[in-house]
Amino acid sequence: MTHALTTSPVYIAGVAETPLGKVTDQNEFSMVALAAREALAEAGLGFRDVDALFTNYMGEEGSVQLGEYLGLRPRYAESSDMGGASFEFFVHHAMTAIATGRCEVALIGYASRQRSRRNRKKAASALDGSLAAQFETPFGIHFPIGHYALSAARYMHQYGVTLEHLAEVAVAARQWAALNPKAWVRDPLSIDDVMSSPMLCDPLRKLDCCLVTDGGGAIVVTTKSRARDAAKRPIRVLGVGESHVQWHVSQCPDLTVTPGIFSGRDAFAMAGIKPSDVDVFEPYDNFTHAVLLYLEDLGFCGKGEAGAFVSEGNLRPGGSLPSMTSGGGLSYCHPGALGILLLVEAVRQLRGEAGDRQVPDAEIAVAHGTGGLAFSTASTVVLARD
Repeated sequence: MTHALTTSPVYIAGVAETPLGKVTDQNEFSMVALAAREALAEAGLGFRDVDALFTNYMGEEGSVQLGEYLGLRPRYAESSDMGGASFEFFVHHAMTAIATGRCEVALIGYASRQRSRRNRKKAASALDGSLAAQFETPFGIHFPIGHYALSAARYMHQYGVTLEHLAEVAVAARQWAALNPKAWVRDPLSIDDVMSSPMLCDPLRKLDCCLVTDGGGAIVVTTKSRARDAAKRPIRVLGVGESHVQWHVSQCPDLTVTPGIFSGRDAFAMAGIKPSDVDVFEPYDNFTHAVLLYLEDLGFCGKGEAGAFVSEGNLRPGGSLPSMTSGGGLSYCHPGALGILLLVEAVRQLRGEAGDRQVPDAEIAVAHGTGGLAFSTASTVVLARD
């Protein structure tokens, strides 16, 4: 399979965002339809060309319901729920399906109106019969912030990471957001601002946590021959990797290590690159300390060294590893599942379309999606300007 993937180039030929922020004049299906039409137009394709469809949970909906709305009858479909990392998983699975001849044009779509609907679950039910009911709910842990706060506290204790280090991640994201007219918040932000924001779940403060917004996107993955007709520059998928460990935080083997250590290793090996080759990094920044863990797990720095690494300004505009270049989930948009927007931004950076936030001469980008409770899932995608 590895040989087939490496000898059959696969490309992202179109990307688009749905309406973002607070969306009151669309539903989730119509939001995906708008983004899909735009992404397919970039790829020089139409809905009639789509023969594979991928989406993760849109409420209780999956690929069947989305396909019905879009008028699609795919040969290949998937709606697995890997949380916010689902879309990087889907790029991997679409790449495999295309390389083995199961499809030629894969559409990946997602939309959420979690801000408008205010329907995000805050705690596990004590009656759900799961491990959470036995080992988590009785202690009052909140979903998902309580799980991530446990991870942050352990990480800080074990490696001497400070609140200032966490705050630097939020400041870096905001500096990028200031350059993005679509970002939800663009006001200046300082380390002191982050550290003086309200405590939500010790040690995580309000500005250590991602936004709650509406949004989503669409991505078209296809063959080299179909990508030749694209209206915009297609971007090659060089490497992919995926992994998952546990769902419940009580079953997490190490709160300071994520499954990204495995997905990153596989993706970088397939792509034939080293961390030092990466020009743009798009991590899943749902919480500030999470970005520090990803930097370490993917090999951008050693274990326990990410705090010092970010404190040097390496993630900010002009830094050695431009990261969260859209403003990320902390300042740009977090529609419940951010992973699809990481891919959209990575493609735009490699095309040179990012405007004021463009990273000069960007040739290799990494989108790293994670999901679940306390880092249950991870998938890494390496993209390159061909």
